Amino acid sequence: MIAYQIKKATLQLAGFIIACLLSISSYAAIEVYDFDSPQQEAQYRGLIEEFRCPKCQNQNLAGSDAPIAQDLKQKTYDLIKDGRSDGEIRAYMQERYGDFISYKPPVRPSTWILWFFPPLLLIILVAGWFWQSKRRQLVASGESGLTVNSTATALSSAEKAELDRLLSRAESDDKKDHDITSLEDKK
Repeated sequence: MIAYQIKKATLQLAGFIIACLLSISSYAAIEVYDFDSPQQEAQYRGLIEEFRCPKCQNQNLAGSDAPIAQDLKQKTYDLIKDGRSDGEIRAYMQERYGDFISYKPPVRPSTWILWFFPPLLLIILVAGWFWQSKRRQLVASGESGLTVNSTATALSSAEKAELDRLLSRAESDDKKDHDITSLEDKK
């Protein structure tokens, strides 16, 4: 009886291990393409690194396992085997999928914002930063040409005395209990 249970448990464990190994191997898809030369293989690797997966959007074809990426890899392989150049393959892919397919879109009026807006924005921000810092330096040094309101008058002797009294009381009260209000101030 015990021998039968051990045999049954061993067979179940073996079946479980085989099922796990088979399921793991199904995820390990390996691309096997036969190239005529190392140059063709380098061309293929370069192109699938450059082309973006239409489904994944933030992955290139080399890193994507989506079915559309597999189809595009196969099409790239076929075009390379036909002897097409990189430019012809890029043109084919852009004609079919638009400029989105490439991480390096061509410079044309429809893509000017992609090419020229970031450097232009950077130049504008740096120029604004320099202008702002220069302006702050001029204001700090008093050479900005800004005039101070000359209608303000100096404090009278009574106002100075009241200010001194409040400041001294605030300092003494600060040492006691951090409360600067008194009965005189509340009146």
